[in-house]
Amino acid sequence: MTNKKEEYGAQNIQALEGLEAVRKRPGMYIGSTDTKGLHHLVWEVVDNSIDEHLAGYCTDIDVTVHEDNSVTVKDNGRGIPTGMHEKLKKSALEVVMTVLHAGGKFDKDTYKVSGGLHGVGVSCVNALSEYLKAEVHREGEVYFQEYSMGKPTTEVKRVGESDETGTYVTFRPDRTIFDEVEYKYDILANRLRELAFLNSGLRLSLTDERQKNEDGTFKSDSFHSEGGLKEFVKYLDESRTSLIEEPIYVKGKEEDVEVEVALHYNTGYQEHIYSYVNNINTREGGTHVNGFRRAVNREFSKYGEENGYFSKLKFKISGEDFREGLTAVVSVKVAEPQFKGQTKGELGNSEVTGIVSRAVGEALKHYLEENPKLSKRIIDKVILAATARNAARKARELVQRKNVLTGTGLPGKLADCSSRNPADSEIFLVEGDSAGGTAKQGRDRKFQAIMPLRGKILNVEKALEHKIYENEEIKNIFTALGVSIEEKDGERILNIEKLRYHKIIIMCDADVDGSHIVTLILTFFFRYMIPIIEEGHLFIAAPPLYRVSKGKSSVYCWNEEERKQVVQNFGGAEAEGKIKIQRYKGLGEMNAEQLWETTMDPDTRILRRVTIEDALEADRVFSMLMGDDVPPRRAFIEENAKYANVDV
Repeated sequence: MTNKKEEYGAQNIQALEGLEAVRKRPGMYIGSTDTKGLHHLVWEVVDNSIDEHLAGYCTDIDVTVHEDNSVTVKDNGRGIPTGMHEKLKKSALEVVMTVLHAGGKFDKDTYKVSGGLHGVGVSCVNALSEYLKAEVHREGEVYFQEYSMGKPTTEVKRVGESDETGTYVTFRPDRTIFDEVEYKYDILANRLRELAFLNSGLRLSLTDERQKNEDGTFKSDSFHSEGGLKEFVKYLDESRTSLIEEPIYVKGKEEDVEVEVALHYNTGYQEHIYSYVNNINTREGGTHVNGFRRAVNREFSKYGEENGYFSKLKFKISGEDFREGLTAVVSVKVAEPQFKGQTKGELGNSEVTGIVSRAVGEALKHYLEENPKLSKRIIDKVILAATARNAARKARELVQRKNVLTGTGLPGKLADCSSRNPADSEIFLVEGDSAGGTAKQGRDRKFQAIMPLRGKILNVEKALEHKIYENEEIKNIFTALGVSIEEKDGERILNIEKLRYHKIIIMCDADVDGSHIVTLILTFFFRYMIPIIEEGHLFIAAPPLYRVSKGKSSVYCWNEEERKQVVQNFGGAEAEGKIKIQRYKGLGEMNAEQLWETTMDPDTRILRRVTIEDALEADRVFSMLMGDDVPPRRAFIEENAKYANVDV
């Protein structure tokens, strides 16, 4: 623990405004009231503990999910002050827990760097919890206060003595606010693992009292990293083949901005850059990422030109060529970060661009000079990337050029809808010509288009980009959707302004092959059409697994539990001779009317919207499942085999 002279007391707590609007409009404060917003409550409390770590006081954070889905976050920081707040005439603990944007984050002497500064704070968690208890261990004593829906139900009480310090917050989300209140272990674990990498030396643990191991202990995980970002990029690249043995590591500080970067090259074709500001994942990047890219482009370009590596090329090297196969984590600590939007998705501080660019540039310059063999290996990869990009550009132009023979340029297999309003139109990407034919017969032609896909589309995770655009099925998808890939400021972006359908529905058989095709299509959209996912346009159809009939009555069932219940309702085992159960393994086993009423009719169908809750984890899983490295994939399959629905 670091000994500090600065005092942290009630006088450091500044109150900005009250909690009145939080319960009325929770989405404005936590983004949503779905599972994402539910987990956001945990991150707000954990952020407070992380800030104590950044200030040099907290070394351990424990998160526990209880049986009733209440959560306890415990740290060994200094503990929230409990003294009297001079202005508000109440305990500083009560101020922190009941006043929005109140806390030590606004006092530069208390927290030099804070991840929670632009967040909504623990008071918002309190407002959206049917029950919350704050327990503080501080200055040899233990204090606690209880709340309900943001209002104190007890005074701040001294309840004992303690030789420890820290804050324990237990809260139970309000069931009248949230769509669901069940915490997902994997979501919590992934974020805590991420925080461990970002804060080397910090220990975080997760315990789930809802699940027990075979030995009777609760399910739990502990996260700790001494290697920090270097271990982080190795973890991200564990299912990819490395091009260089060890990550390139950068650490620097300028004008109170701390810069930490780790970058690694692999033999793949994707660029993966993950960025953070004060531990906050900036999904849209920002000035720190701009500075990083500028340095990579500048230093590798300079090195290649000075050594004559690009002299024989007949086309210009682009910035993205230097980043093909690059995995990097860019983390900065900024005293007063300016984010674009409440979601903190993009950093806006202009001064950070130059600071990151200088720090990364200096480190890369030394690395390239001191490691000529590895540097040449990277440059060779860059030249291959540039060559492939040039071929891909030509292939893209062919895809995006209108077909003068058909006039419309639409694929011949596409059965289009009559509507020309994208908001009203939807397209089904259907596995196979047979199912496609049934879907064409069963659809509503006004707003539903059908695109049959022949066989399994190309696995884009393992293909060169120009091969992707030469693939017939992928060309048809691009053309049917009306989207195009364009170059802007040296970067390729997907232009979806002319997207022809606002619902793109993947419809495949409910068997192993069908699941594989869904995964291949999802991989393609995640790698090359991610704006479509981010805008909420991609869905997966859910055809029924069974049709249970007795006499003239029949019921469709979407899972095994429903089937059992329907059989029971029809008389159970004693009625097995009168009950007929049809298992649908393929869409083609249903006639057009059945396919319409179960899977295509907007009034009765089930659609699963494809969203990206954790882009980092999604990227890692796609690379593992669809890449070349077998051992991580085998381990994943063995671990998750119990969840598979496999017909034997």
